[in-house]
Amino acid sequence: MSFHISEDQELLRDFVREFATSTLQPNAAAVDEKGEFAQIQYEALIEAGFAAPGIPEEYGGDGLDAVSAAIVIEEIARVCASSSIVLSSNKLGMTPLLHYGTEEQRQRYLPEVARGEALFGYALSESEAGSDPGGMTCRAQQDGGHYVLDGVKAWVTSAGVAKYFIVFANTDPEDPRHRISAFMVHADDPGVSYGAPEHKMGMRGSVTREMILDNCRIPADRLVGKRGHGLGLALGTLDHTRISIAAQAVGIAQGALDVAVGYVQERKQFDQPLAAFQGVQFMLADMAMRTEAARQMTYAAADRSIRKAGDLTFFGAAAKCLASDTAMAVTTDAVQLLGGMGYSKDFPVERMMRDAKVTQIYEGTNQIQRIVIARQLFTRGK
Repeated sequence: MSFHISEDQELLRDFVREFATSTLQPNAAAVDEKGEFAQIQYEALIEAGFAAPGIPEEYGGDGLDAVSAAIVIEEIARVCASSSIVLSSNKLGMTPLLHYGTEEQRQRYLPEVARGEALFGYALSESEAGSDPGGMTCRAQQDGGHYVLDGVKAWVTSAGVAKYFIVFANTDPEDPRHRISAFMVHADDPGVSYGAPEHKMGMRGSVTREMILDNCRIPADRLVGKRGHGLGLALGTLDHTRISIAAQAVGIAQGALDVAVGYVQERKQFDQPLAAFQGVQFMLADMAMRTEAARQMTYAAADRSIRKAGDLTFFGAAAKCLASDTAMAVTTDAVQLLGGMGYSKDFPVERMMRDAKVTQIYEGTNQIQRIVIARQLFTRGK
């Protein structure tokens, strides 16, 4: 369906685009080259009020709905995808609290994140438990009024920078259905340390590290949701947060399309602009159609997130899968259209192509998304 954006949301888009273009875009190449957490971009996001869109007003947030939050992420990712990970990382942390946490937990953590004084991390994956989170070995054993966590979590976004983490651990290994639980872990808890930063192909302005938990003792009231229901919490969270990755991918695709359209109108070959060649026009038309289709799917999924619709799982997976595949295809074509310049760091499309790749991988690979989508088809009407 074609999703209608309200006048207020169009104004929001214009405002975020101007901010992103004037403030984030000038630093994007340097952030990528440096390969460290982009503190300068993070501070700009906080100053502009865009560090954690979607936190309800009663917890000090902006109260943006899921469609508006997707627009914000899209426009930021259009110029600096690394910066948009701040928003998606916070979304991963706040969603479990909003949907499964206690009121005390929401009051404790959300206002601080809304003010930009803390960043959330999300520790689900392990080196041998990526697409199969149920196979995790990180343990959490109850000891009176505390839990003691031991294990290593992998691919933790913002590890070493984030103040709070949603950490998943095995509490009941003998229970085949309710083994996993979720916890709120603080960066300064005893027993928390980190591995070396990963050297990544893209999203280089976002830091990714292992999170090491060694006899990490935390109060029992840091349990998020019910004990043994952590896997359902994780999957339920991803239904909502995959929309952020879809929006991120749409932004990357749109950014690459914008660069390509501008370039082919200026670059001349055989005494005419590249834009005059039908083959180039066909490529651009396909890029634009794919990007808009992904955008519409993303907004439709975000609308279902707002309504907690029964088909959210299908739409969340489909939006993430379609948008990330689109981002990879569009950025690849953008590099092709720019030729040698597209392969050079003189233009941003090579960075966009590298950034796009991970959107097909994190928060569930696109192979997993296709399994999720197919299963939803099999259960419809039952």
